[in-house]
Amino acid sequence: MRVNLTKQKAAVREYSAEMAKSFLGGRGFAAKILWDELKPGVDPLSPENRLVFAAGPLTGFALPSSGKLVVAAKSPLTGGYGDGNIGSHVAVQMRKAGYDAIIIEGKAEAPTVLLIQDGATEFLDAKELWGLNTFETEDNLRSIYGPTAGILEIGPAGENLVKFANIVCQKGRGGGRPGMGAVMGSKNLKAVVIIGSGDLPAAYSKDLKELGAETYREILTKPNYTFWKRQGTMMTIEWSQENSVLPTHNFNEGVFEDAEAIGGFSMEKIKSSQRGCPNCNMTCGNVVNDADRKESELDYENVAMLGSNIGVGDLKKVAALNRVADEFGLDTISLGNVIGFAMEASEKKLINEKIPWGGYKAAKALIKDIAYRKGLGEILSEGTHFAAEKFGSGSNSWAMHVKGLEISAYDCHAAPAMALAYGTSPIGAHHKDAWVISWEVKTGRERYSEEKVDKIIEFQRIRGGFFECATVCRLPWIELGFELEWYPKFLHAATGLETSWDELNRIADRVYALIRAFWVREYGKNWSRDLDYPPARWFEQPLTKGALKGAKLDKTKYEVMLNMYYKKRGWDGRGIPTKTTLEKLGLKDVAKQLKKSVRLWE
Repeated sequence: MRVNLTKQKAAVREYSAEMAKSFLGGRGFAAKILWDELKPGVDPLSPENRLVFAAGPLTGFALPSSGKLVVAAKSPLTGGYGDGNIGSHVAVQMRKAGYDAIIIEGKAEAPTVLLIQDGATEFLDAKELWGLNTFETEDNLRSIYGPTAGILEIGPAGENLVKFANIVCQKGRGGGRPGMGAVMGSKNLKAVVIIGSGDLPAAYSKDLKELGAETYREILTKPNYTFWKRQGTMMTIEWSQENSVLPTHNFNEGVFEDAEAIGGFSMEKIKSSQRGCPNCNMTCGNVVNDADRKESELDYENVAMLGSNIGVGDLKKVAALNRVADEFGLDTISLGNVIGFAMEASEKKLINEKIPWGGYKAAKALIKDIAYRKGLGEILSEGTHFAAEKFGSGSNSWAMHVKGLEISAYDCHAAPAMALAYGTSPIGAHHKDAWVISWEVKTGRERYSEEKVDKIIEFQRIRGGFFECATVCRLPWIELGFELEWYPKFLHAATGLETSWDELNRIADRVYALIRAFWVREYGKNWSRDLDYPPARWFEQPLTKGALKGAKLDKTKYEVMLNMYYKKRGWDGRGIPTKTTLEKLGLKDVAKQLKKSVRLWE
């Protein structure tokens, strides 16, 4: 479905079988649409930017953890390709309504709710919703459209175009951390409601049903299942502390003195319920009652970034900060970074504001100022990279981002593979594409090796490639050991296509090359391999605490690994896919456009 908010019109179009075979769905569709339809240099917050909601060929079926949706646009935070995924009823309802992707362009004259009910589309007045937080907005819409309607909304942060505003659903589920909420806000789009009543067609529906039933049972037998249900990703707090990778005080250190107080076992003591995405039997959203006596859904990333990274060692207070962030529609990873950056700037007296480490009340007040762009919040709302340029005094070296996107919750002073995974992530620093750090800790974190480069690419192909395109959750595989061999079987039953992992890896490589080409086209002469380096802090300032005291990254050895990565990807020394590589991947037109727009290979 194509939606033009300016004209208040919607039209349904079919896509080609060739697009499905070449890009699969989800992230693949989003990257292809944005490459084809955006003019180079378009303002991410202009009506011309596209906001894409894209499902995959497995989304919505009764298969393990298939309730996922990709949201994508040109990022206002990074200026490059931006996306995220959300576990939501929207994913299932969109597919039941008959759509694999919804492409939104233009800008509504006034705040609007986009309502899609099967083949009918309405543009509803949202003036009374504008200014409400995400929880209030969802309550209002759900009272009208019911408990199973798919609803995505933004909060005040998205309305005020905060560059790391995200899109929220189901009171605490968020996605699109490179500013997808700001893109939605720039279009005066307060919420999207989708209701579908159709059946999802499958090539072999009986086989698919049998596969789903068998694999749901299979997941229940996995050794780690029971403990996962107790803690979900919160178990990672203790693991990160033990292995000196828990981000502490703006990634100064890898251990936190109050780690136990914010860890998985402490969470279990105050846990009140659990939430999950549709079609999931390994739910990971742990709900606790926070310091304000409100419900807050916790996972590792938001607790580490709003806990140890800013020095808050009380889990109920961390939960309260997380709840406020969710209400405003702020990405908690970037938020924990900008607050940590502000606390360090305060400590170094680069700013007049007093924001001490562990200052819960100061942090809470700052979150509101960021959402409403007031005072210091006006600067921080633009992201860490912008704030460092504003503050100066060498703060760029401890502004913890890659390509403008703030780093997620793993310190890499002593983790070169994870540092390279952050450096080469297709959206900026994010763990989603290649969470290689657990493998690295097990196999030898001190080494800089070809084996590590191979593992990063392997994970990017599976996690950021297949799972983001299919579009299903990676957690059954990475956390419980659910076998990858099931997925080609799922695809065959759902679509009729015979696929192998070799072909799926090729699709992943095609998508990665296309996204990299998007970045290069947008940055033009400003593109540099330096954009693939992690922050200077990890190279220059060693850890001063814990078992790995004294550890820091070796820049020369990192460069060797980066060169290996480029060579294996078929990219040149600048990190740009070569003409030969693009043509081998079936992206001949992309090669022509790159040559024309940025005069490459001359």
